[in-house]
Formats: sequence, C-alpha cells, structure tokens
Amino acid sequence: MAYILQSLITILEQIMDPKQTRWILGPEKSHLQSLLEKAASLLHILETHSPLKLECLESQIRDASQKAKEIIESNMVDRMLLTPQGVNFTLLTPNVQQVTQELASLMEQVVKLEEGKTIFTSSSYSSSSLHDPSLKSVVVGVDADLSQLMERLTTGRSNLEIVPIVGMGGIGKSTLARNLYDNPIIVSHFDYRGWAAISQDYNIRSILLSLLCGPNEMLDKELIEQKEIDLQDILYKRLYGMRYMIVLDDVWNPKSWDKIKRYLPDNNNGSRIVITTRDSDMAKHATETSVQHHVRLLNRSASWDLLRQIVFGENGCPDPELERVGKQISSDCDGLPLAIHVIGGVLSKVQRSRDVWELISSNVKAAIVESDEQFSNILSLSYNHLPIHLKPCFLYMGAFPEDYVIKGSRLKQIWIAEGFLKSDGDKGLEEVAEDYLKALVERNLLFVRHIKSNGKPMSYSIHDLLRDLCIRKANEEEFLQVKDPQSFVCTDQMIIFPALRLLRVLHVTEMVFDKFPKEILQLVNLRYLAFSCASHLPNGVSRLWNLQTLIAEQVKPSFTSGIWEVSELRHIKLKTLIRVEEGYKMKLVHKKLQTLYHIRITPSLIRSGFFAMIPNIIKLGINYVHSPCIVVDLSRLHKLESLRCQSDLKRDGRHFLQKLRLPCSLRKLNVAHCVLFRSFLKTLCGLGNLEVLKISKCVFESEGDEEWEAAEGDEFCSLQVLSFQSLNLVRWIADETNFPRLRHLIMSRCYELEEIPRAIGDIPTLKRIDIGECSASVVASAQQIQEQQQEEYANYDLKVYSW
Repeated sequence: MAYILQSLITILEQIMDPKQTRWILGPEKSHLQSLLEKAASLLHILETHSPLKLECLESQIRDASQKAKEIIESNMVDRMLLTPQGVNFTLLTPNVQQVTQELASLMEQVVKLEEGKTIFTSSSYSSSSLHDPSLKSVVVGVDADLSQLMERLTTGRSNLEIVPIVGMGGIGKSTLARNLYDNPIIVSHFDYRGWAAISQDYNIRSILLSLLCGPNEMLDKELIEQKEIDLQDILYKRLYGMRYMIVLDDVWNPKSWDKIKRYLPDNNNGSRIVITTRDSDMAKHATETSVQHHVRLLNRSASWDLLRQIVFGENGCPDPELERVGKQISSDCDGLPLAIHVIGGVLSKVQRSRDVWELISSNVKAAIVESDEQFSNILSLSYNHLPIHLKPCFLYMGAFPEDYVIKGSRLKQIWIAEGFLKSDGDKGLEEVAEDYLKALVERNLLFVRHIKSNGKPMSYSIHDLLRDLCIRKANEEEFLQVKDPQSFVCTDQMIIFPALRLLRVLHVTEMVFDKFPKEILQLVNLRYLAFSCASHLPNGVSRLWNLQTLIAEQVKPSFTSGIWEVSELRHIKLKTLIRVEEGYKMKLVHKKLQTLYHIRITPSLIRSGFFAMIPNIIKLGINYVHSPCIVVDLSRLHKLESLRCQSDLKRDGRHFLQKLRLPCSLRKLNVAHCVLFRSFLKTLCGLGNLEVLKISKCVFESEGDEEWEAAEGDEFCSLQVLSFQSLNLVRWIADETNFPRLRHLIMSRCYELEEIPRAIGDIPTLKRIDIGECSASVVASAQQIQEQQQEEYANYDLKVYSW
C-alpha cells in the first residue's frame, strides 16, 4: 500500500511544483494541497512504524490511495489528449475532496490505534520454531564450507572472532551451523557451547536462557525465575575465562546483536561467535573485520545427491527410470536445500512409480508450496522483514519470467517510472534506485548475474521460488492489480497490443512491430517505453509528455526532433543513430537527461549548441560525421562519466579524435573505428578519473610502424580495465609505471601484436589477463608473465585466460 501513497505523492508534488509551467490549477489547488499533506503524513506513519502490520486498515489505505491516484491521473490523461500540443493544461479534479476525507479518516484511525496501543500484527512463525537445533538434517555439497569454517573456528587469532554465515532463506545456513556445533572436533575444542535462535521478534530473556542451557541440558527452576538483569550477569560470569563457541541463529535486527554482544566476553583464548543471517548488512554490522561466509546454491549433482539420500538413504535409487525423473525434480528446486528436503518428504510418502513421480515433476514448485506451509513461511519471513520502500521493488520481479536476467539500469528506470522511489534531497532517483538494488542483494533476495568490466554489478535475477513468493504476495496485496494496469511487460511471446489509458510502463522489446503502433501515442501517461520496430520513430512521440525512458531497438535511422520536446526524459537509448534535422533548434534545456545513445554529430548539431542543452548527461554515445571545421567539445559536460564514440574509418575516422575535447569527470571511454595518434593517447593520461578504456577496430598511427610506446611520465593513474579489440597494433611498449592501478587486461583479435610487455606483470594490482584469438606469441608472453610472477614473487593472484 505504501508504494501507491508514494506514487500519489510524487504526482501531486509535480503538479504543485511552483516551477512547473504545464498545469494551471484553479480552485482545486487547496484540495490538492490538503490531499498531499494527508498522503505524506500517512506515509510517514507507515515508514516509521514499518514493523507493525495494520491489517485492519491495510486494504482501506490501499484502496483510498489508489482511488485518489486514478482520479488525478485519469483527469490528467483526459486533458492531455484533448488539448493541442504545446498548450498548457487546466487540471480538473472532481471527487478529490471525498478521497481526501477518506485518507483523513484513516489517519485518525491509525492515530487512535497508536494511542490505544492496539496493534494488529500478522501471524508469523518465530525462527526458533522453524529451526529446532535438536533436529538433524541430511547435508550434501557442503564439504568445502565445513572445512573452511572448521579451520576458522579452531585455528587463527586468539581474540574473540565473529564468524558470519550468510545466505538466502532455506539455503541451509542453520543446518551448516548445526553440523559445526555438533562436530566432535568442535565439542572437544571448546569448553562451552551455546545456541540461541534469535528470529525477527527476538526476546532477550529467552535468548539468555537458551545460551545458559548447554547441549543436552535442562534449565533448572531457579534459573528460570531469575530477572533478565541477573541472567545477563550469570551468562557473562559463566563465559568469562572459558573458550566458548556461541551460535546466534537467524539474526535479523542489528539491535538484537548490539544487546547480546555485551554479555559475550573476549577472553583472548580463541572463543568464537557464529552468526547466521539472510542479511549481509547485518553481518557487516556485527563485524567489519571478519570475512562473511556466503552459502551457495547446490549444483545439479549435489541436488540429486541430497534428494536421493532423503528418499532412499544410503542404499541409492534402485530404478533408473526413477533416477531420471528424480534428477529432473531435484533440478527444478534450483539448488535450494530446503526445497529439496520438502519435495524429498513428498516423494518418501508416495508410491515409488514413474507415473507418480512424473506427475509431481510436472509442477515441482506447486508440490513444494502446497505440501509444506512452513516452507512458504520461511521464505515469507524475508519479505515480511523488508522495509516498506523495498517491498514494491521486490514484488516487481514477479512480472518477469523464470530465470529472466534484467539489466540493473532498466530495473532502476522501471522502478522510477512506477513512482516507487523518492529523492532524499542529497541523492537523485537513480542513486536511490541503486541503493535499493544493493539492499535487495544484501538481503539475498536478488542475485548479481553479470559483472561490468569495472567490477560493478550489471544484471540481476531472482531465484524461481522467490519469484513465486513475489507472485503470491502481489496477488494477496493486489499489487498493480487495479482497474487500469500501470505496467505491461512482454518478454517472450507475441500478444495483442492493449491500449490502456493509465499505463506507466510498456516493455515489449520481444515484439517486433512492422510500423510504430499509433496506439502508443495515446498512452500519454507512459513513463517508460521499450519496444522494437522496423520503421521510423515518429515525431508524434512528443505527445508522450511524461516519458522518462525511451528504449528502441531495430528502428530505422530517422529525424526524431519530436523527442527533444519531451521535458521529462532521463534516458534515451536507440540502437540506430539519432539525427537532428538541419537547422533544428532545441527549445528545452534537458536538465534531467542522463543517458543518450546514439547521437549523430554533424556541423549543424554543433552550431545549434546541442551539448549545452544536455548539461547533466552522464552516459553518452556519439557518432562522428566528417567535417574539417568542427570541434566536438564535451569539456563542459562536467557530469559525463561514460562515453562511447566512433566514426567511419573509410570516410572520416582520421581526424575525429584530434577534434574531441573530453571532460575530467570521464570514468569510462569506449573508442571504435577511429585513427589513434600518440598525442590523443597522451591526452588521456590527463583524465585523472578514467577507470575503463576500451579501444576496438581502430588504427594506430605512429612514425613508421603501428606501435604504441607509452613514454616515461605517461601515466594512466586511475585506469583499472584496458581492452584492445581488432587493432592493427604490432608493438606495445609499456611498463608498470604507465598503468599503476591496472586490474584487468583484455586482448582480443589483435592478430598482428607481437607480445604483451613483460613489465606489465609487475603492476601490483593486476589480477587478470584475457587473450582471445591472438597470435601464439601473445598467449606465450602472457603465460610467461604469469610464470614469472609465481616463481619469482610467489604471486598466485594473477590469472591468465585464453580462448
């Protein structure tokens, strides 16, 4: 419900902004202001009381917020469709007073609940009931985990060390900790062992009693009757001077850790505290110095091993047909041990026949959820514990198919378009979205699937069973299930295009339209549009007044001056060139525009002062058209971080880079189809923030030969990634002083290159060299660098890969 309030607030703030010139507000202004105040106050209460579950009011708050949002957006759409382009809009908002009164009434009810201390909470399962430490579980595929953790627990530093075990719900953190706890070596190594299940709704008194009750011990009546403050003292004194091992299972809240740690003394004798948690941030809060041990999903082989042992024990599967079906069933659990245990329990109770097993195999996930309510509750704990601002971002992952991988940039753009986010003043919406992404990864609800060349996350995915959780929760909370859907995501099939008035997100890149659908131009509420089309992008796109993100694939090159009349644009990414009509003069300064791919640089564009109209651009792709008179000056784009530039070697690539002026803010540069002169490469040394340099299909020109000799003093002081692809480079002369921070070197299809400079291996930060389709001498030189580093300096961190 909170996401609808946030979206409503964002709309109202845009309308009420004194700087906006689009909307003319009449008598309704005071009503809109009152609605804004009520919505903001209600959202503040929900945010500051996020642990509470106001179930009795939840649906009413959601319905009233959605009703207000639809009234306003519907009237905005009506006015935009009826008003000629370029004319201001008069906003009429009937029924606003009614929904304002509804929100005011709900506010009063919430306040009364708070004052009366009448709290309605949803039923939840405590972790202590879900993770009984006396239970034994079959474990498979964790030998390496056990070995690493055993070493950390029994060797190393004498001072107290915290050992965090981190992973998603159901991945086996508690089972792993239990196997360590009961291991005979651990039992003999420590003087005292204690185990406590913390859970979301932790109780310090119960935790203290659990830790005071050693393995196989019963609490005596005298201890149970002690006050909490006395229990604290008793625990501290019992542990003082002992080498102890404490397991704090399923820790969620940093406050619970802060309260417990003060009773656990550092005896400087090798004591250890094991923490299991789903939240990497929680583990980081507990210890800045200890390495987190991340439990990974099982591979296919280990998944079948685990299922086989659960169903058949140590005897093995007697039937090859059952084994074939069983392997498919275990594979469908996607490596999650809890899911394998549940489905193993199902298979243990049914007839061992191929027909029965194949019936279960037809829908493994449904069989798991329907057979074990506890399984759903364990996964649901992760969702229930999310702050309200993260819940809609997580639920949105249910809109994508199984195993779908989505770029982080697109996911952030969709969240912004849906109105899930708000700027906190210091950060822009994209930065806030980045924080949300990181938070979901830290909570092990999203996985990073691909990494950029600079080591930062590029794309993400979600576990299939968590995706099912998203879908269930979305249905329960009517997430985006409103009269006029606000999102339409098509990823893998052709369907009939729906003209939906209040649509905010339209993602149909898998559908290739022969012509640009005119119906799209009626969707004036769109914030995000991603599509594929074989024809031109029409100038009528300017009717999409609210558009923030435009992604178009397979569009023919065309003059698209219409896009420059959309003031809300933040990201434009077209696979073909964006051309500006000769003599066209941009009327708007696009202060919000951050991404622009790919703009065709012409003399007319330069003369029009185009770059002054996109002052806050962060990512830019440009294609140079030859003209001996123009200089491409980007030096005043002080926020530009990523630049792709290319020309046509056959026509105009010789002079482009000599006419290019770059800003000091640049962090990533990708140059293609250009002529590289030594003077340009020397210029790049002056870019103190440059971290990634990719050069592809370019020609090196120097006096006599195709070589690049980095002279003494030519220092790429911040460069971490250097990539050469399809170059005519024959000789490359450089040493560690030229690239003091290089981390990753990539050489691909450089057929004429003789070797990699031997001194490159002396760069202390270098971790990886990739060689693809280069000469045998290049591969040999890379291998020699690696061997020298290992033999002479015992440097085994440097890896060389060739293909």
